[in-house]
Amino acid sequence: MINSEHRSVVVIGGGPAGLSAAIAAYDAGAKDVLILERDGRLGGILNQCIHAGFGLTLFKSELTGPEYAARLIDMAAERGIEYRLDTAVTRVDADKTVTCVSREGVFRIAASAVVLTCGCRERPRGAIGIAGARCAGVYTAGTAQKLVNIMGYMAGKECVILGSGDIGLIMARRMTLQGAKVRAVLEIMPRASGLPRNVAQCLDDFNIPLMTSHTVVDILSRNGRVSGVIAAKTDESMRPIAGSEFLLPCDTLLLSVGLVPETELARDAGIGLHATTGGAKVDDSLMSDIDGIFCAGNMLHVHDLADYACLESEVAGRNAALYALKGAAARGKSVPVECSDGIRYTVPMQVLSSASGAITFTARPSTERASGRICVEADGEEIYSKRELGIRPACMLRLTLNTAQSDKLRSASRICVSVRE
Repeated sequence: MINSEHRSVVVIGGGPAGLSAAIAAYDAGAKDVLILERDGRLGGILNQCIHAGFGLTLFKSELTGPEYAARLIDMAAERGIEYRLDTAVTRVDADKTVTCVSREGVFRIAASAVVLTCGCRERPRGAIGIAGARCAGVYTAGTAQKLVNIMGYMAGKECVILGSGDIGLIMARRMTLQGAKVRAVLEIMPRASGLPRNVAQCLDDFNIPLMTSHTVVDILSRNGRVSGVIAAKTDESMRPIAGSEFLLPCDTLLLSVGLVPETELARDAGIGLHATTGGAKVDDSLMSDIDGIFCAGNMLHVHDLADYACLESEVAGRNAALYALKGAAARGKSVPVECSDGIRYTVPMQVLSSASGAITFTARPSTERASGRICVEADGEEIYSKRELGIRPACMLRLTLNTAQSDKLRSASRICVSVRE
C-alpha cells in the first residue's frame, strides 16, 4: 500500500458536481486539486443523458448532457486539473485520508480538504416491495437509459413506467422515439413528481397517459419475461384500493421511484446525515460536521437541475480551497435552519455565526401552491421575501440573500424559512 501522496483538495466523483467543485477550488487558489472517478470517463450521468435541456442557467445555452459535460471537462483541462479514472474510493477517514483502489492496486492520499460529490442511486424493485414474478424485463429507468443511449440495446417493445420522476418521464419519450409502445406512466401520488416541462414535453407531446394515484401491485411473467403488470388505484394514504385492479399487458417495466444520495463514504467517515434529505448535514460553507470534508451535488440532496448542483458545488469547492490554504478556523456557534409552512428542507441546514459573505439557500417545497412568498426570518423578523409562481415539490427554490441580510442571520438565535400567502 502506497502512502506517499498528498493533495490540497481531493474531489470524489467526476460528474458535473465534482467537475464544478474542482474548477472552483482551483480558481480559489488550490492548484493541487485531484478528481477521483470510478467510471472510465468524466461526466457522470450526463454521458447517458443525450436529450437537450441542460445548461440554461449556467451556460445560457440549451445543451445535451454530453455537451454539458464536455464544457465542464474542457474547463477543467484548461486549468490542468488532474484526474484519475477507474479509481474507486473505498474509505474516507475523519483525518481526510482517502483510500482508493485502481488497476495499480490499493493506495492512500492525504488531503488537506475533501469534497464528496458521489451522486445518487436509483431505488430498485427490492426497495419498494412489488409482488410478483422475479423475471427479466424489470429495469430502473436509469439502467434502461444506459442500455438504449450508451450500449445500443432496446430495453423492450411494450413498456409500463412506474413513477413519474424526471428520468422516467424522459425514458417514456426515449422509448417511444425508438419505436416502443409506452402504455402508461403510473404515479402513486396524486400529482407528477417530475418537472412540469418534462410532463409536457415527454408525455403530453407523445400522447402517453399519466395515471396519477395508481401503482403496480403485481408483475406477471411468461417464459421468464414480463408479460404484464396488475395496476390499481391508490387512496389518500397511497395504498392500493381493493377491487380497482386492472391488467396492463407489457414486456418491460421501468422503475422511476426515487433517487437516494450515495452516503456510504460519508457514513464511514462519521458524517451526520439529515433525516429528510438522506444526505449529509452541512453548514453554509457546505462543510459537514467533520472539519475539512465538504459535500455537494446529489449526494447532499437530490437536485432537479444539473445547473443547481453545479452552482452548489462551486460553493463547496471554493470553501474547500480556503480551508486547505488557510487551515481550520474555529467554527463558532451554528444556528439550525427551521422549515415550516410549506418548506420541506433547506440546504444549508445550519448557519455559522463566525462566517461571512452572502448565503444562498436551496429550499424544497412540501406542498403545491399557485403562488406564495418565500420568507426567511431571523429571530421573528422577516429579512428576505421573494414571490414565486407555481410552487411545486418537484421544483427547488433558490434564495440568495445579500451580505447585510446574511449578517443578520449569523447574529440570530433562530432562523426560519417558510411560504406565506
